[in-house]
Amino acid sequence: MKKLFLIIGAPGSGKTTDAELIAKENESITHYSAGDMFRSEVASGSERGKLIDSFISKGEIVPIDIAIETIVSAIKKAPTKVVIIDGYPRSVEQMQALDAYLNNENGVELSNVIEVSVSEVVARNRVLGRARGADDNNEVFNNRMKVYTGPLKAIQKFYENKNILKVIDGERTIEEIVRDMEMFILSKI
Repeated sequence: MKKLFLIIGAPGSGKTTDAELIAKENESITHYSAGDMFRSEVASGSERGKLIDSFISKGEIVPIDIAIETIVSAIKKAPTKVVIIDGYPRSVEQMQALDAYLNNENGVELSNVIEVSVSEVVARNRVLGRARGADDNNEVFNNRMKVYTGPLKAIQKFYENKNILKVIDGERTIEEIVRDMEMFILSKI
């Protein structure tokens, strides 16, 4: 049985970096980001990869059922029993579809959802401060923040009701955040 941890957070919350550092320090944990999984599936040349490519090559969103199958397939193929995925779910529909899929899936258990909580001001300063690419500008940040915060309350409530939501203060040093997140994950496996 694979144990799955989902990490959600605003753009600039540090969720990907946190997850990467935890996986790097723990050989019993594998980390994926949703986007990396899609790219990996496309690179594999599989039928699903070709289907995913037909959407992302046009800048379209990968349909939820294909996204869920890709994520669960990656989890099952992971070399470890513990898998962290950051940046998923991003919508109520994705959350509900993943939940429905996992309810019928014997090989994967959703252990916890970890929210890395930061204020919009901190998130904006981090994203605009790093300015790595064309998408790191004020207008794009505002849109990404709106996409994140729109479904957030419903996602939080859903996982709170399942008693699996853990909120971590993302406005501290990276060492403190990673230590707290790592200790929490290790306490659940």
